[in-house]
Amino acid sequence: MYKHISLLWKEIRRGEFPELVRERLIQWRKGPSVVRIEKPTRLDRARALGYKAKQGFIVVRVRVKRGSMSKIRPDSGRRPKRMGVHGHTVKKSLQWIAEEKAARKYPNLEVLASYWVGEDGRYKWFEVILVDPNHPSIINDPDINWICNPSQRRRVFRGLTPAGRKSRGLYVKGSRAVKNRPSRSSASKS
Repeated sequence: MYKHISLLWKEIRRGEFPELVRERLIQWRKGPSVVRIEKPTRLDRARALGYKAKQGFIVVRVRVKRGSMSKIRPDSGRRPKRMGVHGHTVKKSLQWIAEEKAARKYPNLEVLASYWVGEDGRYKWFEVILVDPNHPSIINDPDINWICNPSQRRRVFRGLTPAGRKSRGLYVKGSRAVKNRPSRSSASKS
């Protein structure tokens, strides 16, 4: 079943069902930027990342603005050079930013992982899987109770989620990754 769901999502990403996607994005655009949802839109991806349909797990859809970060154009006098409106590229992926948004909205939960669900010209949407580390069903589950460890607190802000680790370059191995470990800042100090 999950294989068929993943094949369907590959077709959606290629643009096979434009009407379905357009209707969905119109609905999502009207809602708030962080919305709790009943169940994952991409069940195959959520299950692969560790989601279980049990108490202690919640899924949140997050909207992030696309493009580089640009300042608002000042209305008081400046010469053009000092306007500061040119965009600068962030060193975090939009997916990581979406995870942080979800973590700020739900401060008592920890981010497990996230995945892409849609995009248009202005926004990208990600679904973030959050786990309650104080819930008895999570504490008693040997598959997920590692997240209850104090070392996992506020993990998204330290780049410990899959999106964070990817942005930090930790999925690259060998000679190309010499300056990425244990982190870029500590590698530059030594």
